[in-house]
Amino acid sequence: MIKYLFPVLVLTLLLSVLADTSIAQIEEPDVIEKADPKTPLSEGYQNSLGFDLFVNNFGFGIGGTYGRAVTPYTEITFRTGITGIRDVSEQNFQSFLTGQQIIPNKYKRGLGFPFLLGVKQRLFARHIEDNMRFFVSAAGGPALAFTYPYVSDTTVPAYGEPNGFRDFQVGPDGYLYPVERVNDFFTGWSEGESKWGYSGAIKVGVDLGSKFKSRTTIEFGYFFYYFSEGLQIMEPYKPTEYNADGEPVFESRVKFFDAQKYFGTPQIKFTFGGMW
Repeated sequence: MIKYLFPVLVLTLLLSVLADTSIAQIEEPDVIEKADPKTPLSEGYQNSLGFDLFVNNFGFGIGGTYGRAVTPYTEITFRTGITGIRDVSEQNFQSFLTGQQIIPNKYKRGLGFPFLLGVKQRLFARHIEDNMRFFVSAAGGPALAFTYPYVSDTTVPAYGEPNGFRDFQVGPDGYLYPVERVNDFFTGWSEGESKWGYSGAIKVGVDLGSKFKSRTTIEFGYFFYYFSEGLQIMEPYKPTEYNADGEPVFESRVKFFDAQKYFGTPQIKFTFGGMW
């Protein structure tokens, strides 16, 4: 009987050791707490200033941004700048031979000056490294539009006002030829007018760089203008009759394009600046 007891004791001891080893292997190590994300306030910065470059369906624009951190992940921002304003009906054509750009039916050029007060909120601060700080932002405020003639519009002596359309004459070959000079970007400003409206933007973006003293920001979003009275960017009238000399008859003009009130566009913006 004793001769069987010794092997049983050895087997029991061996199983006990193996069991303890297995239990030790499935125990998880202690969780290492991740350091708190860096924020402007934790790094000693509260104010920011940046230079903006952006592109949208209106063209290119420039501006400036001021921001102030009010909580670790929230900033209040103020932005302004200058952008083009285009009617949704505009179509650009370029001559292959001369390189000249032609925009049929365009009546006025438009420039916009938005003044946007907004909020910028950082997202996923504890899940994404500090050198890529994702955020969402929204802003709104007043906007000033300045429009001036795209062409030197002919004034009708009998009525004392421009005829409201681009004049053409019928040539000997039966084709229409323009007779009014197209203003370049810097001419016609003395005949311009300004109107106040509203502007707004909703965006997502990312601040790049592990340091807050200097940072580069990329934003993707939607930007818009609204003017309650509308902006007359395209020709408001078209003639329906021409006289014997091939000149349009003012009295025959009919409504062609309405003034546009809402101007919206996707937008990409780059900001280069820093904090102090």
